Amino acid sequence: MFCWQGGHGMLEYDLDDEQPLTLDKNKIEHRHVYHGFKRLSDIVLSGCGLIALSPLFLIVAAAIKLDDKNGPVFYRQERVGRNGRRFMMYKFRSMCVDAEKKLKELQKFNEVEGAMFKMKHDPRVTKVGHFIRRYSIDELPQLFNVLAGDMSLVGPRPPLPKEVQEYSDYDKQRLYVVPGCTGLWQVSARNDVGFHEMVELDLEYIKKSSLLYDLEIMFKTIKIMVFPNGAY
Repeated sequence: MFCWQGGHGMLEYDLDDEQPLTLDKNKIEHRHVYHGFKRLSDIVLSGCGLIALSPLFLIVAAAIKLDDKNGPVFYRQERVGRNGRRFMMYKFRSMCVDAEKKLKELQKFNEVEGAMFKMKHDPRVTKVGHFIRRYSIDELPQLFNVLAGDMSLVGPRPPLPKEVQEYSDYDKQRLYVVPGCTGLWQVSARNDVGFHEMVELDLEYIKKSSLLYDLEIMFKTIKIMVFPNGAY
């Protein structure tokens, strides 16, 4: 049984006994008013955020360069978005330059089950990387992805192509909507739960999604950036 106390009451999932949450893709795609207003708010808020946070961007960029002058400030990685469309997602670099090459030898230390890799004390993370990850600062460049329309401010996290290859049809329901910078998973249990619980939280968000729900999640995200809830 997985439980989380959130703003919409207690969410409970029994992965063995509960009926799977099946979403109506056609119904989701025809929520034109919601999607229209959500896109408008994404453009306005991400644009304002990039302007307001530009001094912080410069400080973080300088810190990354001082920590590792040979590596780039930003990290680009291919991710999978709505309906399987691929795009390049941006983050501040928080790992060593050859992090992808070292991943294979670290797979045996994966701390979660399913199509996702998580390691609390990942040796690939730099000194600056530990700090910006803890406060989710490394995610801020994704505001460029939001402005471009690849992502939304709120939604399921965009997975890696290799992770999607391991998805069941049930898991692929996460791809019915535009992925987000933050979501129900991030403002609740985050790294304290496994892949399957994350999927349940994402599907619960898609089922209940609304502009007010998105706003609630964004406010909780700001709180978590000040008081971290398990990010690493």
